[in-house]
Amino acid sequence: MDLPLRAPTMTVQDAPRAFPTVDVPDHVHYTIGVVILIVGITGTLGNFMVFYVFCRSRSLQTPANILIINLAISDFLMSITQSPVFFTSSLYKHWIFGEKGCELYAFCGALFGITSMITLMVIALDRYFVITKPLASVGVTSKKKALIILVGVWLYSLAWSLPPFFGWSAYVPEGLLTSCSWDYMTFTPSVRAYTMLLFCFVFFIPLIAIIYSYVSIFEAIKKANKSIQTFGGKRGNKEFQKQYQRMKNEWKMAKIALIVIFFFVISWSPYSVVALVAFAGYSHVLTPFMNTIPAVIAKASVIHNPIIYAITHPKYRRAIATYVPCLGPLLRVSPKDSRSFSSYHSSRRTTVTSQSSETSGLQKGKRRLSSLSDSESVRETLSIHPFLIAKQFIFI
Repeated sequence: MDLPLRAPTMTVQDAPRAFPTVDVPDHVHYTIGVVILIVGITGTLGNFMVFYVFCRSRSLQTPANILIINLAISDFLMSITQSPVFFTSSLYKHWIFGEKGCELYAFCGALFGITSMITLMVIALDRYFVITKPLASVGVTSKKKALIILVGVWLYSLAWSLPPFFGWSAYVPEGLLTSCSWDYMTFTPSVRAYTMLLFCFVFFIPLIAIIYSYVSIFEAIKKANKSIQTFGGKRGNKEFQKQYQRMKNEWKMAKIALIVIFFFVISWSPYSVVALVAFAGYSHVLTPFMNTIPAVIAKASVIHNPIIYAITHPKYRRAIATYVPCLGPLLRVSPKDSRSFSSYHSSRRTTVTSQSSETSGLQKGKRRLSSLSDSESVRETLSIHPFLIAKQFIFI
């Protein structure tokens, strides 16, 4: 008895320009389309909320937080450029936007994905220098310099996103052929070289830098913890107890940053494994599902940051409740906490102005004896607890 012939499964190499339909049930496309639509809506609204709240709240507009805003922007752009297109193609069960549309879609995915990864690396390095080397970092970080760093981040990401337009690898359909990415399936020296260098310079090296930074941060926190306990215990000073509490808060904030990075890396790891399997010459074992599902998981990384901030960071929750009151009950922020955040915002501006005037006076040489005493006290404290300076610069 002759069995009915099944239509062969098309891959990127079979028809990179024809954009055919892969032989899978229709409900598979529709399910993936719904998932990617939910990811897109959540990522768009969540990251816009982060951007909006940071821009409205002056107390959050520190140089280090500019990096957080940049992360929200890259994730927001990833959401609005990827999800609607992926969703529409899933409804039609094949790529419908043509070759140029495929290239532009894949380019946007590469650019914004790389930007997010490099931004996370810069955030980790920023915390490393500010927390472990606070005295060397004083006066170095500024909004202008943070913006210059971010320009470098975007140029670096652009440099790794443009080569496929010029013949070094290519942007082609992948997986179920309803989305596009760089060509990691073709087993040629040019494609393999691009894939290898891409992973080294936008994934593995940043990941190593992040791991080194946080290992150093946690070691410094443990040392400061012991020093604060010993020094504060001997003096019996309430001020040192407050500083010890601040140190514990910095520990929590550092862990929040690590959670953000952890989920981003976890999201992109399956996709990286698939690309590395193809790089090793085993692309024939990869099915369309094995290519598409990791791509969807990677794109879902855009929803993690807003959720993590909303769940774990009380200051961000209070800011949302202040500027978007309708979300206060959802985030379990009481009106009292929201009002206290607004009061803190006003008092902090007064304090900053006062500190600026004081600093100006010191620079002019008009120091009083009490000022000298305070300066020595500050230096003594910093030698024990470097996180007092870091607190000015760090939100997460």
